[in-house]
Amino acid sequence: MNTDSELAFFCSLVKQGSLAATARELNLTPPAVSRRLSLLEERLGVRLLNRTTRRISLTSEGEVYFESAQRILRAIEEMEQRVSSSRNAPKGVLRVNAPLGFGRSYIGPSISGFSKAYPDVEVQLHLTDRPIVLPDEAIDISIRFGNVPDSRLIARKIAANRRLLCASPAYLRHAGMPSTPHELTEHQCIVLRQNEGAFGNWRLSHGKQNETVKVHGKLSTNDGEVALKWALEGHGILMRAEWDVAKYLRSGRLVQVLAEYETPAADIYAVYMERLNLAAKVSYFLDYLRDYLEKHTDSPQRGTW
Repeated sequence: MNTDSELAFFCSLVKQGSLAATARELNLTPPAVSRRLSLLEERLGVRLLNRTTRRISLTSEGEVYFESAQRILRAIEEMEQRVSSSRNAPKGVLRVNAPLGFGRSYIGPSISGFSKAYPDVEVQLHLTDRPIVLPDEAIDISIRFGNVPDSRLIARKIAANRRLLCASPAYLRHAGMPSTPHELTEHQCIVLRQNEGAFGNWRLSHGKQNETVKVHGKLSTNDGEVALKWALEGHGILMRAEWDVAKYLRSGRLVQVLAEYETPAADIYAVYMERLNLAAKVSYFLDYLRDYLEKHTDSPQRGTW
């Protein structure tokens, strides 16, 4: 038995949830499945599963083996797809979801170029700032910022991104420049209310020092472009993605605040379901999008993208 077939067998066993179900899936007898599992455990010298007549559960060693097996199998699939992709022309319908602002500024224009390069792919772009559940909403690729907690999804980083604190020179002349995170509580802060998460809690770090500041202000919104316009008009301090504020920082219409402090990373990921690993339309689009962002993202320091 080669290693990748052992990994695939164990992952199938865990996903099916029982020896009998795995036997049906693999067209084997339950005793054959049980024997194959025993041989795997004997070779490793550890018990991977606790099992009864009705169900199985992972041991702590089994959890490590299962997570690593999934990662290795995905890497093998991606490697094989990339090697063979030159023989597979991308085609079919590709449904892409992205946040409103970033989608308008970057994803839409990138799709224009992709469509010209690969005319056999029909692209449907859906822009929204609310969370998307991929299997439920028939989306092939979702562009997201920050961490992707759903372990069922594959997340490919397509661009680095930082969140920056900034304000207009007029506001800072009037209210002063804060020198510590705590001083943000004395300022008008423009708060984004998005995705039903906790709003107004800004997390900043400097070395090993981490602070969470509850900020407030007279203005809040669920639209990033509106918030950015308010900052430009001098209404307060805003935390916003670097791609969105870079040109205003360069022109001087905005000034970075507490530049020595870092906020949680907001790297940009393309998220998709495992079943799409072998789809040429997905891999071609991801490669095209990554190259496009490297050439076109509007960053104060181009090397950070």
